[in-house]
Parts: sequence; C-alpha cells; structure tokens
Amino acid sequence: MEATKWDTSALKHLIVHYVGSKNNAEPLRLSQTALQPDAELAQQLTDGFLHRFKSGAEIYAFHHASSLQYNEVYNYCKTLFEDATQFEETAGAMARHLYEASTHPKVKGGEFYVTLFEGVPVESRLYKAIGLFKTENKALFLDVTDSNGNLALDMKEGVELTKIDKGCLIVNRNVEEGFDVFLFDNQNRGEEALYWKETFLGLAPQKNSFHHTAHLLTLTKQFITGQPEDALEKKDQAELLNKSLNYFSERETFDIDEFQTEVFGNDDMINSFRQFGAKYVESHDYDIASNFDISTEAVKKGAKVYKSVLKLDKNFHVYIHGRTDLIERGTDEDGRKYYKLYYQDES
Repeated sequence: MEATKWDTSALKHLIVHYVGSKNNAEPLRLSQTALQPDAELAQQLTDGFLHRFKSGAEIYAFHHASSLQYNEVYNYCKTLFEDATQFEETAGAMARHLYEASTHPKVKGGEFYVTLFEGVPVESRLYKAIGLFKTENKALFLDVTDSNGNLALDMKEGVELTKIDKGCLIVNRNVEEGFDVFLFDNQNRGEEALYWKETFLGLAPQKNSFHHTAHLLTLTKQFITGQPEDALEKKDQAELLNKSLNYFSERETFDIDEFQTEVFGNDDMINSFRQFGAKYVESHDYDIASNFDISTEAVKKGAKVYKSVLKLDKNFHVYIHGRTDLIERGTDEDGRKYYKLYYQDES
C-alpha cells in the first residue's frame, strides 16, 4: 500500500455512531444520516484516517471457523461495495455488531466512524475501500479566540486525527478470499484488544511472504535467545542472530534446509531448532513454510528487535553487529567476569 500518497483517494461517505461498552451498560447511539463534509474537511479527514496504514504491514482477511459467509462484517462490506445506497443502514448494522462485541470489562466506549473511499492506491491500482475507525481516548485542547482585541481561552475536548485508537481498511480486492484488510490498534495487548480484531472483525493474517518472513524471524530469535548460557554464550547467541538476519537480508527466497545449514551448521543445533519449531507451530497455530519469497518490509521491521546486546550488570550495554571472534570472555583471579574487545578504529 502506498501509505503517503493519498492524492487519488476521495472520501465519498461518512457516518459517526457512538458505541458504548455493553458490559458497562453504556448506550449505543446511532446516527440516522451520513455527514456531508466540505471538500477541504473531507481531504483532511482522508489524510487523517489513512495515514496509519503503511506499506509492508501485515495484510489480513476476513475469516470464520465454519465458512466465510458467516462473518458478519465481511457480508456488510460486500453489501456496501455492491450498493452504496445502503450506506446508512449497513453502517448502523456494523455499529450494532460492534456493540455486541464490546463485552470485555476493559473495553472503552467511543465514536465509531464508518467511511467509504474511492481511489485508494494499492500496488499501483486504485480501489474502493471501506474504513472502520474507533476513538476511545480524548485529549483537552486550548482554543484561543480574539474578542474585540482581547484573546480569550476556552478548553475543548477532542481527538487528534493522528491518534485514532483503532482502525481497519477493507480494500475491494480478493473478495472470495475475504478481502485485503489492513489493521491498526493502539491497544494491542491483552484480551480487551482482541475484541476489535477477532470478535468484531473476525480477521486472520493472510499467509503471504510478509506473514511467513515475520514468523520465521520471530521463531528463530526466540529459539536462539532462549538457549541456556551454559549451552550457548551470549556472544555466540549474538553471532547466530546476526547470521540469521543476514540470511534474510541477503536473499530473495527462503529455503528452510539451506537456512538451517548456513545459520546453525551442526546437526544437534538443527534438531533442537526443529523441535522448537514444532512447539512454536502448535502454540501459534502456524504452519512453517519450507520455501517462500522473503519480504523486505518484514525483514526491516524484524531487524529493529534483532539487536544483539550484551547486558552487563546495570553498568554496560554492548551492541554486537558481527565478528564475535573479536570478543574474548574470561574470569580474572578474583572471580570477576570480563569481556575483552579487539578493534582498530574508534569513533
């Protein structure tokens, strides 16, 4: 998705409902008619709503354990794409469905925005897209006005467009597979976060190159860093992390046999990796692909948490980017542990 270029995108329909927490007996308030913002406000709203959806992010699709036809939001989106004259009615049905999903005690009530866009760019083509957004947290803003030469202050409560709490963008493509769906959620931890992605939307990740690359990076990092120090020293863990990240960075395709041989080398480590992978598959409901195209965006994202750091007491953090053969570990005659680093240039 071309995240920073929304010039072709146009907001065609917009309606706002208030969806409270059903668990806390908060109300559901449905608007009867869509809003009609002027051209300038419509463009500001378009930029504000869409700026969080970035290229290279994981793509989801609507899903249901029995059959896709039983996913309610999927059916609502199909209806809107086929007939926009049903916008108000369908948006109201979505709001009622979200209200029924808002049963966790920590779910906050807030405004629920249903939007319909045209001209959304995805992979060099333009599509219709439905945007669903929810704001749950508000901030106070100072409003300064000029009254007869005197400046007056007023305090207003509102939401920054750049800080909308939850959002998803449903792109009108791959319809039979559940559409292409992009997602963000500021509250991405805990059971209360699942109600948006799972209970309300019913989404599952698409098993594409980004999905496979991200999972293999996560699996590998967890395996390496989870090794006990008496089996694998920290500097050796750092070396394996660098080797695995370099593999993903330098290749266009992934081959699991080649990866295991180049990164781990010996049979014992490879067998341990396979056993760990089997447990990862079971706990994450994920099937490891033997071969796939490597997603450069997933590698860039994964590299941010692939840093190799030696944390020595509370005094030193040593970042290791390679050449662990230049690091020497030892213990002095007083029993104090030390690392000796060999280098040529200092900057």
